[in-house]
Amino acid sequence: MKKSEEQREVNPKPMAEEGRPEVEDFLDLRPRRLLEYIGQGRVVETLEIAIEAAKKRGEPLDHILFHSPPGLGKTTLAHIIATEMGVQIVTSSGPAIEKGGDLISILTHLEKGDVLFIDEIHRLPKIVEEFLYPAMEDFCIDFIFDKGAHARSHRYRLERFTLVGATTRAGLLSAPLRERFGILRNLDFYTLEELGRVVK
Repeated sequence: MKKSEEQREVNPKPMAEEGRPEVEDFLDLRPRRLLEYIGQGRVVETLEIAIEAAKKRGEPLDHILFHSPPGLGKTTLAHIIATEMGVQIVTSSGPAIEKGGDLISILTHLEKGDVLFIDEIHRLPKIVEEFLYPAMEDFCIDFIFDKGAHARSHRYRLERFTLVGATTRAGLLSAPLRERFGILRNLDFYTLEELGRVVK
């Protein structure tokens, strides 16, 4: 997997356009806490309750799936979740994770409580999904060595993490993957009043 496709982000800064001076970090313009987030009232309320409960239990959040048309705040919410939980976020996308080995490389480098954000999660190849099922459910992955009669497997324990998936086409997600998310939320379009507050 290309390093440019996957990032571990704490205070990520976008690359400046070639030939132009570096612009101010656009993430500084995004809300960093749920209290600062405008719109999506029902989603924010759900996240507030889930985050508070997870902190009291001392455990990571349930896996979360956001679905909506583009531009409604799925990526921003993933970063806010990591901030609220006091953990790091690792970002990737469905098209960037081409094979099981790509996913395994990401999962085995996650630290306790990390948020793994996969954008366009509906575009994950089926073979990659099969590695994701035990990782989401039991926080482990199975390595298969050799083939045929000599094949043997080894189970590797992962750190407990939270997967945040984002999709614009929820109908393309397979049922087994969708069912492994504990929290599924659709993001609504902004109202005119909310858009006015965003642009201020």
